[in-house]
Amino acid sequence: MRIKDKRKFFRFIILLTIFIFTISCGVKKLVFRREEPKPEMVVDEIKVDLLSQNKLSVDEVKKKVQDVSLEATQEIQAPEPVKPIESIEKTEELKATNQYKFIKNQTLFVYKDSSQKDKIDTLKRGTKIEVLENLDLEKDGKVKTVLKISYRKDLKNKVGWISKVDLADKLNETLAQNWKNIDFDTNYPINNFQNNPRVEVKGVYLNIYTIGSEKKLERLIKLAKETEINAFVIDIKDDNGVLSFQMEAPKKFGIPTRKNYPIKDINSFMKKMKDNNIYTIARIVSFKDPTYAKANPDKVIISRDTGKPFTNSDGIIWVSAHDRNLWDYNLTVAEEAAKVGFNEIQFDYVRFPASNGGKLDSKLNYRNTKNESKPETIQKYLKYAKERLTPLNVYTSADVYGQVGTFSDDMGLGQHWETVSQVVDYISPMMYPSHYGNGAYGVPVPDAQPYKIIYHSVKDSVNRNENISNPSVIRPWIQAFTATWVKGHINYNEKEIREQIKAMNDLGVKEYLLWSPSNNYKFTAK
Repeated sequence: MRIKDKRKFFRFIILLTIFIFTISCGVKKLVFRREEPKPEMVVDEIKVDLLSQNKLSVDEVKKKVQDVSLEATQEIQAPEPVKPIESIEKTEELKATNQYKFIKNQTLFVYKDSSQKDKIDTLKRGTKIEVLENLDLEKDGKVKTVLKISYRKDLKNKVGWISKVDLADKLNETLAQNWKNIDFDTNYPINNFQNNPRVEVKGVYLNIYTIGSEKKLERLIKLAKETEINAFVIDIKDDNGVLSFQMEAPKKFGIPTRKNYPIKDINSFMKKMKDNNIYTIARIVSFKDPTYAKANPDKVIISRDTGKPFTNSDGIIWVSAHDRNLWDYNLTVAEEAAKVGFNEIQFDYVRFPASNGGKLDSKLNYRNTKNESKPETIQKYLKYAKERLTPLNVYTSADVYGQVGTFSDDMGLGQHWETVSQVVDYISPMMYPSHYGNGAYGVPVPDAQPYKIIYHSVKDSVNRNENISNPSVIRPWIQAFTATWVKGHINYNEKEIREQIKAMNDLGVKEYLLWSPSNNYKFTAK
């Protein structure tokens, strides 16, 4: 330390002498007293459902589940005495940075106080937290560091204590190494277009047969007039790659055209929708497209062993999501739908085919010339869609598996919750209770308990949205059909549909879409 002024030097010596004298008199606490903060307790009963990491197939959505319950209301035991070591500098440093961190562990227990005796919660990998205090504790001659954290879960702000662990500065750092290029920094504005204002959607699905039938269409318009239904999800490019009305897109991309389309006059069709105040969502099946595959055999996913196209049990050939030409074709179709008046473009099958949780990846040729991870490719596709469609004043949405919000990975499909939610206006997890394996969330037959399954799935999805700064609106697909093939199934009528809606509403999710392959909806006015 350089001393430029002797008077300053002597003043320093005097202050130092006073300081030493104060300590020797045993009054250090009166001068530097830092009251030990009272631990804030999360008083809710917390039941944490941890699903196993076995992957599910597309056609047989079955999982083994481990149900773990933690009771926050258990009798409080007096903690063993611990000796806090002064850590003011660490805590002040944390306050100065005030940055969010992310959990890197697969799961991490949260405790009621610094003694870490009473578990009150469990956090999953990728959870966003804020470190409030960094405290060293001495016990039996050993020093242990604990962290006081705050986080948001189950629609509540919570506080608890965790052990000292490695925390990530960015969400990317909690993910697989080959996912490093996923973008969590781009924050798109929350659009509410003046000529296409957002609505609280309560919709039903219409296939190409329904929209091609005047009688069926009028029946569903009547449903919308008599109930809270205010939106139609309409097949514009379906699971077979069939378009619903005549477009220029197939000609531009060398796709076979049809002579007859379900919608003969698209302008008259859209006028009828608008006249009946129906919000229109154009469903575009993205990568399950046998029509495109037939015209572009060099773009399909093939087996490395046989060189033949890969299919799931339904026998339908998939095109690789890495195919940029298919991106452009899909988005050209989407742009034409936007220009005729659709309010929103919904991308379904925006994923890779089921590959036994990714275990078949080494045996498949995905035509991955850019060496991208699956979730990176799916995100880039949706970002590209957003950039092309936003100037046309339409919203974008994406359908994902119902348990994408529960699993920390992409389920081998390229669907990772935060990666998708970051870049679309609406995210629609397909939460059909019949599609959950027995034991999911501790429920023996999920199809028989619609409220409980939807509640757990929605809760997990809501919690995942807390990890990103600008998430999409959650708008689940729910079950409006009876799954006769499920052992122990129940009939799905209005009561069962209402139970699913109530489960969502209890968690603050107000929008929903009803799925019935036959488009028969047992729904009446409240």
